[in-house]
Amino acid sequence: MKFGTKAIHAGLEPDPTTGAIMTPIYQTSTYVQESPGKNKGYGYARGKNPTRVALEHNIAALEDGKHAICFSSGMGATDAVIKLLLPGDEVITGDDLYGGSYRMFTKIFANYGIKFHFINMSDAANIEKHVNEKTKLIWIETPTNPTMQIVDIEACAKIAKKHNLLLAVDNTFASPYLQNPLALGADIVMHSVTKYLGGHSDVVMGALVMNDDKLQERLYFILNSCGANPGPMDCFLVLRGIKTLHIRMERHCFNGRKIAEFLKTHPRIEKIYWPGFEDHPNHAIAKKQMKDFGGMISIVLKNASLDDTFKLASSFKVFSLAESLGGVESLINHPSTMTHASIPKEERERVGVVDNLLRLSVGIEDVEDLIDDLKQALG
Repeated sequence: MKFGTKAIHAGLEPDPTTGAIMTPIYQTSTYVQESPGKNKGYGYARGKNPTRVALEHNIAALEDGKHAICFSSGMGATDAVIKLLLPGDEVITGDDLYGGSYRMFTKIFANYGIKFHFINMSDAANIEKHVNEKTKLIWIETPTNPTMQIVDIEACAKIAKKHNLLLAVDNTFASPYLQNPLALGADIVMHSVTKYLGGHSDVVMGALVMNDDKLQERLYFILNSCGANPGPMDCFLVLRGIKTLHIRMERHCFNGRKIAEFLKTHPRIEKIYWPGFEDHPNHAIAKKQMKDFGGMISIVLKNASLDDTFKLASSFKVFSLAESLGGVESLINHPSTMTHASIPKEERERVGVVDNLLRLSVGIEDVEDLIDDLKQALG
């Protein structure tokens, strides 16, 4: 079954009671039991809900995985993965990382004796230098947020298997349409479903996808025990959003390429990060492990102060200044004060997240209007 067909049909069946072609919203907190402990597969909605189960089957199919588990946010999903670890365990992760992940790792889990190594992952060989007997997990983003570093998933998987480590990949920027980490050897794929999977900026959700039965059992136990479960209405909205994922991603990629090409030669742009350029670091790896290069672009403004950057970021008419990404509408973000503000300034700047960097989430509007908006703002 091809991707577009899976997006619309995988894991979904007409409602057996009415024949409704859309999965119903099972807005219930509990389920009537025939006798104590005997039910129809559902006991209490924190553990399972039919709308959520349908969505989990659908997301698993999109990632060519066996299991998916949905959470109330991407951070809830990330939290569950780190809860697989014990005090004294160590994690190797990237030095260009979503600010929320960095905050969780350093401000929450470091307090429980878990050590995190933030390293440059552009060369996978650098990872092996940091592996020791306490290492239990490699956590990667690719492309990274916001400097679009490309990490070789297959090379990381070989290192993880060699040392009996778990490999988790945050696949949010690529989406399952562009990249499938399980097929490249990853153990867990994480999505902020809020972004491309939902696609309409109207829901907050996360998901984990995996093939291993025991790993699914452990992560589901964490979900059920800790309660970061999404509601059925949110699951319904994501099911609706996913049905157009393939069409939306085609336009995100088309628009992203046109805008990246426009910005690359603009006199006000000092640097541009977009993995589709041949001179982008690890472009060959991106070309190998991704179907296309996506709609996420970061730019560094030439000779721009913080005030200059703020003024420009606030002058768009079609792009909206906002957190998040992956919706049908185009967004512009200032990572230093928004998504990555929790990372210390010196650490941000060391990897290129400077005060005059802006991140664009290119939507699916008419690209001519987006380019005209960029022209007027940059002018």
